Amino acid sequence: MRDLKYLFAYSIPLSTFFSIYFHGMWSYSSVFYAFVIIPLIEWRLKQPNTIYSDQEIEGRLKNKLFDLMLYLNVPIVFGLLSYGLFTLHQEVFAMYERIGILSSLGILLATNAINVAHELGHRLSRFERTLSKLLYMPCLYMHFFLEHNYGHHKNMATSDDPATARYNQPLYSFWISSVINQYKNAWKIQFRLLSSKQKSFFSFENDMLFYLLFQGLYLGLIFAYLGFAGLHTALIVGISSFLFLETINYIEHYGLRRAALPSGKYERITALHSWNSNHIMGRIVLYELTRHSDHHFKSNKKYQILEHKEESPQLPFGYPTAMLLALIPPMWFRVMNSRIPINMLPDETG
Repeated sequence: MRDLKYLFAYSIPLSTFFSIYFHGMWSYSSVFYAFVIIPLIEWRLKQPNTIYSDQEIEGRLKNKLFDLMLYLNVPIVFGLLSYGLFTLHQEVFAMYERIGILSSLGILLATNAINVAHELGHRLSRFERTLSKLLYMPCLYMHFFLEHNYGHHKNMATSDDPATARYNQPLYSFWISSVINQYKNAWKIQFRLLSSKQKSFFSFENDMLFYLLFQGLYLGLIFAYLGFAGLHTALIVGISSFLFLETINYIEHYGLRRAALPSGKYERITALHSWNSNHIMGRIVLYELTRHSDHHFKSNKKYQILEHKEESPQLPFGYPTAMLLALIPPMWFRVMNSRIPINMLPDETG
């Protein structure tokens, strides 16, 4: 029965439905739930330090329920997104209601689209990797599949990784640098892959071209049915979703650095190079993404067997609270800078 706790990951879609259906002050259901209710629950609950036996790991890997709970996010996300876009198009809302619904849809895509796409994107089966790309599409971030798997997991905690926030880098500066440079890196990776296979730019193996095509078709379909207003709404929701993602990227690796070796390479990735959070509600709602150190130790390790790494740097609070704090850079720096290991501080501060 304890495995059914991941059904709570559907609480974000449920709160999004409330936002759209009831509107009024209910428009902010997802915002209130994600950034007030969840932090309060995490503040009260203990942080369990689960270590799975070999037998438990084998059993959890064989249990297809864990995979099914991920797959169900595809119809849920596209169903709620369609419902939200059509409702915003057909009904008249006050500005505060529109902002609330748009925010709720952005949170939905960030948690149950991008986050699930991230998990499935590390799988080996074509089916799961296709679902991953499909979920990235409404977030307008399909290139993340390529850059994250071939770039971030190789370069994290180095100056070569745009998804690693530098010491004393404000969140808003990070949004700009990470979004732009990850997109550039995705193209560089694509060109390198094509070159290694001796394929042309217009090859069917140019995934970046297909990402542009499918995202264009998605936006074109919305424009055809909902006009400029619907297109504008879809763009706002997509952009807000990937800014949520980049805020998570920010808190996951802020200020952590791998040492450069005499050979010119970097030390190998360890549990010390990601911020960990063992706060239970964030773990469940984000399918254990917050156990980030273990994820980077073995990227294709499925979410249901990720474990807490005591030796990794620990966030003093869960992801939602950390995201809110990151919005106020002076407070973020005050809380987090002193927690960065001394050997990882920039030379001028160390």
